[in-house]
Amino acid sequence: MPDTDSPRADVDPPSDADLPIVAIVGRPNVGKSTLMNRIIGRREAIVQERPGVTRDRKMVEANWNGRDFRLVDTGGWMSRGSALDKKVSRQSEKAITEADVVLFVVDATVGVTDDDVEVSRLLLRLDVPVMVIANKVDDTVHEAAIWELMSLGLGEPYAVSALHGRGTGDFLDAVLERFPPPPEVDDITADGDEHASQFAVALVGRPNVGKSTLFNRLIGEDRSVVHDMPGTTRDSVDTVVETEHGAIKFIDTAGMRRKSRIDEGTEYFSMVRALQSVDEADAALLVIDATEGITHQDQRLAERIDASGSPIVILLNKWEMMDADARNAVLYQMSQKLHFLGDSAVLRISALTGRGVHRLVPALETAIDAYHKRVPTRKVNDVIRRAQQAQPGPHGARVLYATQGATDPPTFTLFANKTIPPHYLRYLERMLRDEFDLGATPIKMRVRKRTE
Repeated sequence: MPDTDSPRADVDPPSDADLPIVAIVGRPNVGKSTLMNRIIGRREAIVQERPGVTRDRKMVEANWNGRDFRLVDTGGWMSRGSALDKKVSRQSEKAITEADVVLFVVDATVGVTDDDVEVSRLLLRLDVPVMVIANKVDDTVHEAAIWELMSLGLGEPYAVSALHGRGTGDFLDAVLERFPPPPEVDDITADGDEHASQFAVALVGRPNVGKSTLFNRLIGEDRSVVHDMPGTTRDSVDTVVETEHGAIKFIDTAGMRRKSRIDEGTEYFSMVRALQSVDEADAALLVIDATEGITHQDQRLAERIDASGSPIVILLNKWEMMDADARNAVLYQMSQKLHFLGDSAVLRISALTGRGVHRLVPALETAIDAYHKRVPTRKVNDVIRRAQQAQPGPHGARVLYATQGATDPPTFTLFANKTIPPHYLRYLERMLRDEFDLGATPIKMRVRKRTE
């Protein structure tokens, strides 16, 4: 039987930056990430039946009954724990202070715990609408258990099964009632394609090389949890930053290690999400711990990014910690192990102190400009004509007409008399790239058969 209570969330990103914010908070392992996945209708957050999987705040866009809002999934709040646990709890507290509505998720099958009480005391001190979500109420038999949660002093709980979708429609209706009125939208100035032109940059690297520290410095806030234990970031987190070159979406990914060392489900899905972020990004920042040299895993990651077609900027992090001999050794290793990256920019930086980080966006400037470039049809056809004169297509294959159909990234459509072999298509792509200074920016080539 179809789940009629599951929210519909296949929506286009809203253009209004002032959308209401809904924060999902609670102690670890009560189903916060499962609830977020249920609301948006897809597996965005990594979910596993043990505490500590979600550590960073993760913000996504959602929609219910035509109203757009931003949904923030947080790590589990704990009154005690390790230094990392305390950092995760501070991320949750920050999400609460920024939210218009807070969803306080409690495991109804367990009842009220000491950590639940501590979270409720924090929420009672803040002037923000709070809804208690009694999760894991999978049937009517367990509904009576929710009334114990009234002792938290935050009002009547909503019985929900995030896993099965039961009750989600009712509480989402109540969420909308707590939103401020939607702003007036000027039809003349509203631009639904604003987010479509954002240039996405993925931060990629092995675990514990400084990606999250760099990410936080780039966006100007502690968005990702930073800790000196490998594997802190379990999911991909992104933030849009306005620069003089336009909006850039920086994506902090989980550290990727060799498959042979991935021995748990969460790490596997973290790697899958990181690789997905690379494939969807327009450029990648390969962060390398220069104090450890160019490792075999750095080389494999560079090959994976290169295969995705994204331009790469190589960041040699922790450069300030090395003497002259060590620096020369790293540069020599690069020439031997990363030679296939060609003319990719190389920056020596310190994510911790900020040294050299200011050169990062200018290094991406060429790729960003090429990403938005529009070439007149006449010039496209001139290049294709000269390329075919210099090297005719195999087996009589010939492009009859060509045009640039889209930007972001540049997309060229070739009308040909027959199928064009992949190696010849790469030749034509290289000619277009060189002629129009498209650099390493990915471009799309589409071929359509057309009789003369």
